[in-house]
Amino acid sequence: MNRAGRLAASLIVALQLAYAVVLIAGLAALPSEDAPIPDPYFTAMELLILFIAPLLVILMAAVHEAVPPARKLFSLCALVFMAMCATVTSLVHFLILTVSRDLPGDWSSVFAFRWPSVAYAADILAWDVFFALSVLSASRVFLEVGLSRWTGRALLVSGLLSLVGLLGIAAGDMQVRNIGILGYAVVFPAAVLMMRQVLSRQTL
Repeated sequence: MNRAGRLAASLIVALQLAYAVVLIAGLAALPSEDAPIPDPYFTAMELLILFIAPLLVILMAAVHEAVPPARKLFSLCALVFMAMCATVTSLVHFLILTVSRDLPGDWSSVFAFRWPSVAYAADILAWDVFFALSVLSASRVFLEVGLSRWTGRALLVSGLLSLVGLLGIAAGDMQVRNIGILGYAVVFPAAVLMMRQVLSRQTL
């Protein structure tokens, strides 16, 4: 199981890096600041998220398998919350890729990735709530002195930043949500690399 976890960790980091490259290219191709990211960049980003989501679950399953019995409550919570995150975000992005493109009329209040919309709210639930709870739970798994403890701290920072992204809703300013994006798009990949190294050892 540790081998599967290490492979999942490697793929997560590679795909998140690919996502960042596509995002930058998409932003560079914007005709104006208010325009949505055009295809093929938008479709590529959606597909990358659909690939990343199940890998996150595999990674947390590997962590749950590897931890000592005394910490399995936290690793189980991490696994369950990550499964919830993956389920919600996969549903959102699959619907955007498929159903939203064939519906007549204006469905921007449902599928547009701008606030307020149903899809945007659901994705915030996935990443700023379920993902945050998952990595915060996982932070209580990595407690051994050395790299393991630093991994736990990185996961803690990732989770806290993701939760702070919820303030964007309270403030009515989605720019504040960028703080949350730092949690799962910047800090978390670094934590995943550390998790990969820790998973190669006998104990977490």
